[in-house]
Amino acid sequence: MTDITLTTRRTLGRLADRLDMPVAFLLAGITGLAVVAPGQAVESVVFTAEALVGVSIFLALSIAVAAYAKASGADQLIARAFSGRQTTMIMAAALVGALSPFCSCGVIPLIAALLAMGVPLAPVMAFWLASPLMDPSMFLLTAGTLGMEFALFKTAAAVMVGLLGGFGIYALMGVGAFANPLRDGIGNGGCGGVIVRNPKAIVWRFWQESARRVTFVGNAWENTRFLGKWLTIAFFLESLMLAYVPAETVSSLIGGDGWLPVLGATLVGVPAYLNGYAALPLVGGLIEQGMAPGAGMAFLLAGGVSSIPAAIAVWALARPPVFAAYLSFAFVGAFSMGALFGAIA
Repeated sequence: MTDITLTTRRTLGRLADRLDMPVAFLLAGITGLAVVAPGQAVESVVFTAEALVGVSIFLALSIAVAAYAKASGADQLIARAFSGRQTTMIMAAALVGALSPFCSCGVIPLIAALLAMGVPLAPVMAFWLASPLMDPSMFLLTAGTLGMEFALFKTAAAVMVGLLGGFGIYALMGVGAFANPLRDGIGNGGCGGVIVRNPKAIVWRFWQESARRVTFVGNAWENTRFLGKWLTIAFFLESLMLAYVPAETVSSLIGGDGWLPVLGATLVGVPAYLNGYAALPLVGGLIEQGMAPGAGMAFLLAGGVSSIPAAIAVWALARPPVFAAYLSFAFVGAFSMGALFGAIA
């Protein structure tokens, strides 16, 4: 092997170490497209840039909301949803899960902490199902990409899916199911669990404390990086979809009216899903090409809860019967809410 080859491999290796997978995927996609279709590469880059500018106000608002919640400690309000009567806890958990600005790293450790502390599985499942579907950031970005009506219904759907899972588990536990939901060795640790075990006072005027100002800036930067890269990938993929996926194909598979397109979108939501933020502009493009609005709603709901990354996290934490129940309630809830949205949209 020549010195030049070794140097090239080392350079590429150092570059790969500095880039995470989404960014590397985006750069590889643009580079490959520039080789095989230079004209489309330019069009895709322009399309992506214009789309990012168009959604920038919603992106800025979503980042500010999430950073404020973290800096002020408002995310600790989640702990208050898990006290009192179990039926009340289920309703509160579904509502808080749909509205809370919890980060993806905090949800799974929080679930483990709640169950290890003896919180019943039913309200935990309600939160578990609702949390991936909606939060303040997601609401603003959904409104910006798919419209306010879509965002409002998806918020209500997140609560309803959470309620379905929570009360479904409550009924099943009444006949002796799910006595031990966690896998062996799963404890009450993690960044989310600290909030439940050691809640602290909320400081709404966080800017008066230097440490909280640092937290605000740090969280805003992390969210900017996270949302920015995923939205850039999403808009880039949308440009390719609009260029190369015939509208007739989409219409024939998951377009039209009735429940079959909704069922199809629910089924394909798992393998075709990227993440909640990246899926929004993709669904917008599919709707423009003939996807029924109800199918688009079902796709977002099913993919948000049961996408491969989310499912893997649940599988690692919960025993197989709980995992099966999680997926079942997600599927039934996504299909039902998608069909309802299709009927009224």
